Amino acid sequence: MSTLTYAVHDSMTMLRRNLKHAIRYPAVGFGSAMMPILMLLLFVYAFGDSIGAGIGGGRDAYLEYLTPGVIIMGVASGSMSTSVAICADMTEGVINRFRTMDITRSSFMTGHVLGSVLQTMGCMVLVVGVALGVGFRPAASPLEWLAAAGLLAAIAFAVTWLSVALGLISKTVESASNKPLLIQFLPFLGSAFVPADSMSPGLRWFAEHQPFTPMTETLRGLLSGSEIGNDGWISLAWCALIALVGFLWSRSVFQRTTER
Repeated sequence: MSTLTYAVHDSMTMLRRNLKHAIRYPAVGFGSAMMPILMLLLFVYAFGDSIGAGIGGGRDAYLEYLTPGVIIMGVASGSMSTSVAICADMTEGVINRFRTMDITRSSFMTGHVLGSVLQTMGCMVLVVGVALGVGFRPAASPLEWLAAAGLLAAIAFAVTWLSVALGLISKTVESASNKPLLIQFLPFLGSAFVPADSMSPGLRWFAEHQPFTPMTETLRGLLSGSEIGNDGWISLAWCALIALVGFLWSRSVFQRTTER
């Protein structure tokens, strides 16, 4: 077999390992879905009428506005489990066992990334299901749903590579669980919960130029069947940049750590 074939085979082996861990400990994976679901229910039923009136509608209008932002927040929240899992493998001696085996070194990280993306996408199906249950009614066509799923997968892939790097530089599992908090917090400072136009000038500038705002607006446009303008290309560019930075950072730290 070629080197690429070996790498793919070893990555699939690591993917199966991580999926088995997810099945064995479902609370860890689906815990990332609980926060966006709770935020959805809280903001819709506690603040939906007042915020909805502010954006020119009521609770139902705010639910349509809020749901895409909550989904994006859920994708960002899914990064925590990856960071923790990577750190646990690095600090509990599992990686030393892998070093003695004839496997492609990059497959360790690739398996974690692919497993996390699949797990995150499964959690987002649950979030969308809850949103539909409380009255969310998207106008997306099947092609737009497919594009929305592709966008979420791209965001999950990019954010997960960044979380891998954060897990690799962490000395303890506790610190690994804290480092991705900034990633999870960024959607709050975008247009996920309120329009950027309603923010103060400084915060509005930040919201308009951070990565999660165009991602949220793209998903919102796809699910509502409206135009997304340049937000789609900007979102994909952000995903490519974040994934590249995360991958290069992870590879550098992993090589430096495993060569000790």
